[in-house]
Amino acid sequence: MSNNKFFAEVLSDALSTAIIVLDKSLLVLQMNAAAENLFSRSRERVLQKPYTTLFGSLMIVEHLEFVLNNKETQLLRGCHLKDTDGEITVDCVASPLFKSGKLIGVVLELYRVDYHLRIVKEEQLLSQQEATQQLLRGMAHEIKNPLGGLRGAAQLLEAELDSDELKEYTHIIISEADRLQNLVDRMLGSRQPIKNESINIHEVLERVRKLVKADIPEGVSLRFDYDPSIPALLADRDNLIQIVFNIVGNALKAVGDKGNILFRTRVLRNYTINHQQHRLALRLEIIDDGRGVPKDIRDKLFFPMISGSAKGTGLGLSIAQSLANRHNGVIEFESKPGKTRFTLLLPLPISSTRTDGVFLNA
Repeated sequence: MSNNKFFAEVLSDALSTAIIVLDKSLLVLQMNAAAENLFSRSRERVLQKPYTTLFGSLMIVEHLEFVLNNKETQLLRGCHLKDTDGEITVDCVASPLFKSGKLIGVVLELYRVDYHLRIVKEEQLLSQQEATQQLLRGMAHEIKNPLGGLRGAAQLLEAELDSDELKEYTHIIISEADRLQNLVDRMLGSRQPIKNESINIHEVLERVRKLVKADIPEGVSLRFDYDPSIPALLADRDNLIQIVFNIVGNALKAVGDKGNILFRTRVLRNYTINHQQHRLALRLEIIDDGRGVPKDIRDKLFFPMISGSAKGTGLGLSIAQSLANRHNGVIEFESKPGKTRFTLLLPLPISSTRTDGVFLNA
């Protein structure tokens, strides 16, 4: 049996643990899907290359050499790995790999220290969204009935008035009742059925870019880092545009008259979203270098009427999260002054065709 077939049997892309196989020269022989997700690199780009391609200057060579020389397992806690977004922390188990009793390399098992924190945070987001929707449905019922009566009474009163000056007041009552009705409907989110179709996510992003282009100050730069291999996804086009538009709108407010906003897309393999593991998932990140989300609203950012802007309604992110949930996805965020990242996670159908469009900055 060839080494490649042997490693293919040893490694399983169904594992949530990141696994990397090195040969005795510390070249990368194989890695599973969890490792691809961890390092944001496809295995095709790193196979047969030195382990430093993944680990950078992290000094673990002495531990790897110990495993090879002594044929014993080594545990490394708190390894700080660099990726495109900064630093991630993992615990690493390095074990000797044998074939037919002969040492042929090292197996690395990498456990993200913050993985369980992400799951807990996601559970909190889902719980918040569900509780919010239940509260809003109750409030909507209590608000809509009096509003309907108020509007109807104003219309009846208007029909009895002869003075245009007095009718102006009934017009105000009716228009304000309609405004409140519209606000309640927006808080509840769309009740229209989802119209799923095959969508290229980059076409959605380009559509949003064109929508916001006219309102972008000269000092604000939009940048793009697209993965052209992402398969098409099944989703409601208008819903996706609304999700991205709402997130980008917040980013524009955060950077003000000068800053950078980055759109980044990647494929995730065997990734858990909303307690369900998906063989393929989309990770769409919108990253800005603005002032960041105020600390006092971070825990309730996706609640309605919560906004970091004095002019904001506080509905944009709540609506975006609700629409993401309807697509079996979720929106997560990390924020500090100078860097805020909103991440939209959506499942991808296995049977999707690959997208092949290439988009240029305009």
